[in-house]
Amino acid sequence: MAKKKAVKKRASVTKPKSAPQKKVVRKTSKSSPASIQSELKKIDREIIKLVNKRCSMTVKQIKSDPEPRKAMFDPKSDEELRETIEKLNAPGPMTNASIRGVFRQILSSARRQIHPQRVAYLGPAYSYTHLAALERFGEEADMVPVNTIGSVFEEVNRGNTEFGVVPIENSTDGRVVDTLDMFTRLPLRICGEVLIAVHHNLLARCERSEITEIYSKPQALSQCREWLSRNMPQAHLHEVTSTSTAAQLAATKPGAAAVASHQASVEYDLQIIVEGIEDNANNVTRFAVIGEEVCEPTGKDRTAILVQIAHKAGSLADTLQIFKKNKINLTWIESFPLRGEEPGYLFFIDFEGHVEEPHIKRTLNDLSKKVVRLETMGSYPRSGILE
Repeated sequence: MAKKKAVKKRASVTKPKSAPQKKVVRKTSKSSPASIQSELKKIDREIIKLVNKRCSMTVKQIKSDPEPRKAMFDPKSDEELRETIEKLNAPGPMTNASIRGVFRQILSSARRQIHPQRVAYLGPAYSYTHLAALERFGEEADMVPVNTIGSVFEEVNRGNTEFGVVPIENSTDGRVVDTLDMFTRLPLRICGEVLIAVHHNLLARCERSEITEIYSKPQALSQCREWLSRNMPQAHLHEVTSTSTAAQLAATKPGAAAVASHQASVEYDLQIIVEGIEDNANNVTRFAVIGEEVCEPTGKDRTAILVQIAHKAGSLADTLQIFKKNKINLTWIESFPLRGEEPGYLFFIDFEGHVEEPHIKRTLNDLSKKVVRLETMGSYPRSGILE
């Protein structure tokens, strides 16, 4: 029998199982557009939440005051808040003006929920006086533009508005005569101030070489007279009632330009031909807030008075001696003649201190015995300069 050929079995070789492939997860870069957009959405939610919370708390704060209507106009708190937020904003990158704008709108919105404040100002919109009114009251206030300084006083005096904002002095041009004159006519008080660093710009819709006429209010042209004389000698200067009116003319009249604010260029769609054309780089205008409010002492106040002295030699020296004796620091004094046939002058004087302080009371009492007429026009917190 034939032998079967032995079949040699191969040992089965078990192949090692390959390791499972790991799923590669690509991490999104922290600076990728998607991650930035996600972070922005998160921040936006937080901002909206906190802004509305701040507004609600402001409403509660005002309503909890024994005199809520009076608490709505609080220059002291506004000034303290301005100083605080500017210190907190020191690293930036937002400007102090931008940060102020955010908080101003929060306060304005809160106050409107309680009672809309009506404010008359020398218009039209985006004049420097309008910008000062916005700084103090915010865009949620009912702003009433009028054509003259006298009309601002009349609106407040008749009760059509609670407050008015008028220019009172400029660091380049000095007094604003129309404002001081109205204080002699109507029994209104100064209850606040706004100091704005005024920067003028040449605005137009044409090239600089094509400008043949330049419009602005008299004070603005005066504050830029040297620059205009040196750089725009070919252009005729025209005075109008406000810088906003000038901007409107520049927007519609061929070859016309305006001296006005940056905000006016945005509002009236004008090109800024040259920035900062004011002759004095430290050009500041002080605006008075007029109304019936009485401000409490803050320790950093200013008082304004109107004085008529006897028309004889030495009267002014005797009057000023009273301030010296009581160690009162005068911050401004202006004179203007009496109306009519009566000879003599009225003096507009303001100085540091509040009428409730003992040394100020003593000073006013001493003055009343020496002068022909004495009117206290108000004590109010001094304001910092707003850029």
